[in-house]
Amino acid sequence: MTEPRIDSPAAKAQILIEALPYIRTFFGKTVVVKYGGAAMVEEKLKMEVAQDVVLMRYVGMRPVIVHGGGPQIGDAMAKAGLTSTFIDGLRVTDPETMRIVETVMVGSINQEIVGLINRSGGTAVGLSGKDGNFIRARKAKPRKGKEGDTELVDLGLVGDIVAVNPKVVRSLEEEGFIPVIAPTGVDKDGITYNINADLAAGEIAAALAAEKLILLTDTDGILDREGQLYSSLGRDEVEKLVEEQVISKGMIPKVKACLRALEAEVHKTHIINGTIPHALLLELFTAEGVGTEVYA
Repeated sequence: MTEPRIDSPAAKAQILIEALPYIRTFFGKTVVVKYGGAAMVEEKLKMEVAQDVVLMRYVGMRPVIVHGGGPQIGDAMAKAGLTSTFIDGLRVTDPETMRIVETVMVGSINQEIVGLINRSGGTAVGLSGKDGNFIRARKAKPRKGKEGDTELVDLGLVGDIVAVNPKVVRSLEEEGFIPVIAPTGVDKDGITYNINADLAAGEIAAALAAEKLILLTDTDGILDREGQLYSSLGRDEVEKLVEEQVISKGMIPKVKACLRALEAEVHKTHIINGTIPHALLLELFTAEGVGTEVYA
C-alpha cells in the first residue's frame, strides 16, 4: 500500500491524528513560552507565532507568553546615542536606558504582540511585572566584566526576581485570556527594574507549576564546540558545559531559566529555533520535536 501524498486529505488527517496524544496530554496545562529573537522581528514569523499560540489555546492548552525586546531596545538606544553593554547576557541599565526599556518593551512591543494574537482569533491581555505587583524584584548583584577581569560591574537597574504572584495570570487563564508579559519588576520602594526575559520566563513557569517552558531563540538550541546540536541534556551536563564555557554569553540566561523551572518541577524545558516556521507546533505536537530538551 502506497503512502498518501503529503498534501492529500488522507495525509492531512494522519497529521491531526498523530497530534492527538499530545493534545490530550497538554489539555488544560500551562505552557510558558519565552518569545524573542528574529521571531519578534520578521513579519511572517511574528504572525506564525501568534497563530501557533492561538491554536494552543483552542485545543485546550493555556499558553503564557513572556517576551523580550533586545533588538528593538538596542535600535532605540542607538537612535538616542546610547551604547548597549552586556555582561553574562544582561543589559547594563542606567535610568535613561530603563526609560527606553519601558517605552519600547511595555508600551510598544507588548501591545503589538497582543494585537497580533487578537487578530489571529485569540484573546490576549498585556501585562508588565508592575501590574498587580505581579513580579517583585530587587537590584541584581554586581557581576564580573570581561573574562579575566576581577573588578565587579554594577548592572544598574537590572533586577533579580524575588517573588512572582501567580494569581494575576491564573485569573486571566481561568477566563480564557492569553497573558502576554513584559519582564519588568518593582521593588518594595516602587523602583522599576529591567529583568532578563529568559530568567523571568523561568521564574514564571516555576510559579505557575507549568507543564512546559519553551524558549524561542535564533539558534537550533544548545550547540557543542563544533556547532552540532545537543538534542537533550541533563542538569549536570548543562552545568558542566557552562563551567567549560561551551555554553556562554546569551545562552547562559536561557539555561539558567530551564534549570530554575526544573527545580520547581516544571516537567520539561526546551530551547528551540524560533526562525523555523511554526516551531512551537513542531515542538509540542510531533514525536521528533525541535531544538534541545533540558531535563532534570
